[in-house]
Amino acid sequence: MKRIVRTSTIVAAFAAATLGFGASLAQAQTSIPLDRVYVIDSRGEVVMSGAGLCWRTGFWTPAGAANDPAGCKCDKDLLPKEVCEPPMAKAGPKPSGDKVTVAADALFDFNKSSLRPAGKAKLDEVVAMSKQIKLEVIIAVGHTDRIGSDAYNQKLSERRAASVKSYLVSKGVEANRVYTEGKGEKQPVTQPGQCAGPKSAKVIACLQPDRRVDIELIGTK
Repeated sequence: MKRIVRTSTIVAAFAAATLGFGASLAQAQTSIPLDRVYVIDSRGEVVMSGAGLCWRTGFWTPAGAANDPAGCKCDKDLLPKEVCEPPMAKAGPKPSGDKVTVAADALFDFNKSSLRPAGKAKLDEVVAMSKQIKLEVIIAVGHTDRIGSDAYNQKLSERRAASVKSYLVSKGVEANRVYTEGKGEKQPVTQPGQCAGPKSAKVIACLQPDRRVDIELIGTK
């Protein structure tokens, strides 16, 4: 009688455990595509056994495992080497970047965004440089000095960058390869306290390095 009771207890416990696992398994597959070859939990992770093995679904096949995102994690030893260890791509030409800083005395008058003749000549050099590489993008970032409000200087820096783009496009550079941005007065070149004092001809001249457009060419040689 004791043996029968023990056996029944074991069977009942096993049945309960099986039902519990089935419930958790069903819960793990909630909202998961039925064609996945591994059981996925609600977090999108593969369900692992206590031995560290992935639980397979009835859809599992070697081909299915090769196409499943978790295939190399779960069954790497069963899959062709090239599936989990693709050959390294041949090294191609490396992108190169040339950064040119164009000062305000060449490009713009104080508080202006229209290009000066000397500024156009400087941008002609940029165009020539762009033709020496397989151009990916030209980045033009406008800057201002600290004189004026933040909002005004932001707009002024954007207008300066836009003027540079318009000129480059007029010289044959594709418009979709020129990215412009304005930084206003946020990134000065001058050091704090270097040009102290209220607005004056002396201070304006001192702040000249801050009134600039940074131009970066990115491409492959």
